[in-house]
Amino acid sequence: MNEKKTQDQRLDYLVEQFKTDSVQYKDLETPKDTEGKRRILRSLMNIRMPKAIPDDVLAVQDEYLLERVSEKGVVELSDIPVIRDGLSVWQGDITRLKVDAIINAANSQMLGCFVPMHTCIDNCIHTFAGVQLRAECSRQMNQLRIRYGRDYEQPTAVPMLTDAYNLPAKKVVHIVGPIVQYELTPELEKNLADCYLNTLDMCLENDLRSVAFCCISTGVFHFPNKRAAQIAVSTVNGWLSQHSGVMERVIFNVFKDEDRKYYEELI
Repeated sequence: MNEKKTQDQRLDYLVEQFKTDSVQYKDLETPKDTEGKRRILRSLMNIRMPKAIPDDVLAVQDEYLLERVSEKGVVELSDIPVIRDGLSVWQGDITRLKVDAIINAANSQMLGCFVPMHTCIDNCIHTFAGVQLRAECSRQMNQLRIRYGRDYEQPTAVPMLTDAYNLPAKKVVHIVGPIVQYELTPELEKNLADCYLNTLDMCLENDLRSVAFCCISTGVFHFPNKRAAQIAVSTVNGWLSQHSGVMERVIFNVFKDEDRKYYEELI
């Protein structure tokens, strides 16, 4: 049996298993084409609440996602040029990066994005890590609610560390960035700086020496892209100057051409 056929069979199997698991969508008509099946599977994974899943289904999911990562192409640290002092800018899909830690722009519920096929980084990371990631986030949040009360939500700039499961990275750091609702304020700017500082401190504590930051709080959180880049670069530079030699690489991962321009100019 060739590899492509094996992957096709995994996809067919997973679509049927996740349809059955969802109950509400168990009778959903499955598209005939591969891309349509992938969309259905991703959507069902996106809306799935954290709960147990049979080991045999989980094993096939892991095989499928690892092959998907291979298809997309794993990006090694050595593939990313250093611009200056261990800093890099890389434009592309953060789920391809083989680094010690990637940063996820999370929301205060810390369970990932439940919107089917949404293009946010939270959705992408949870999709390609697998359903184990949402389950681990849920376990950690449940423990925090035992300590702080059932209405607990993750505060801005307080990082949470999880495994990365089927991603090439070793770990994921989930952090809630500040939301700009009306106008940018000094407090919001400090909150964004704290996202970078606290994440780097967590990496240091856990011996994570290569880290890829997404553009925290830009996009749906409405932090102005240029100012966000300025804060990110200045904060990281300041932290690195106080912690010489502890980080092998800090990567600013961008998606938009606009952000790439800002970061390359600043570095």
